[in-house]
Amino acid sequence: MGEIPEDWDDQKIREYIRDEHLKDTTVTILLVGTETKNRKHIDWELYSSMYDGTVNKKSGIIVILLPSVKSEYYTCAHSSEKTFYPETTQWMSIDSREEYHRRYPYLPERIIDNLLEPNAFISVINWDKLTPDILRQMIDNAYNSRATCTYDLSRPMRKKNG
Repeated sequence: MGEIPEDWDDQKIREYIRDEHLKDTTVTILLVGTETKNRKHIDWELYSSMYDGTVNKKSGIIVILLPSVKSEYYTCAHSSEKTFYPETTQWMSIDSREEYHRRYPYLPERIIDNLLEPNAFISVINWDKLTPDILRQMIDNAYNSRATCTYDLSRPMRKKNG
C-alpha cells in the first residue's frame, strides 16, 4: 500500500512492477477468488506480466479458479492439456465475451480480453483438478509458449479497486 504513487502513468507503473517485482519471472499463476477481478493491483501485475519489455520479457499465464469460484468449465490453451479431461469428448471454441462472463464470472476483464485473443494461450483450471503433474505440465506449456503469445494490452490499467 502506497508503494506506487497514484499519480504515476500506466507506463511507469508497468515498468516499476515488471522491473522491480516481477523481474526474471517467466510464468504468472493467477489464483482467482471472489474479489480478484475487482483489484487494481491484480490488473497491474497481469498487464506487467503480459508486457514484452526490453529488460524483462512477457510471461506465460495460467489461471487457477479457487474453490470459492469453481466453474463447471475449463479452458485448454494447449492441446496436451485436453488429456486432463478424459471425460470430455467434444471441444468447442468460445468467441463471445458474454459467454466467458457466464462461464467465469470472477475473471478479471484483462484475462477475458486475452481468452478472446487466439494467440494468447491462457489456460483456466479449477483448483480441485490440479495435481502436481498437471500443474507441472501447465507451467511447462505456459513457459514454452510465452514468447509466441500475442496478448491484448489495449485495456487501460485499472486506477481504482472496483
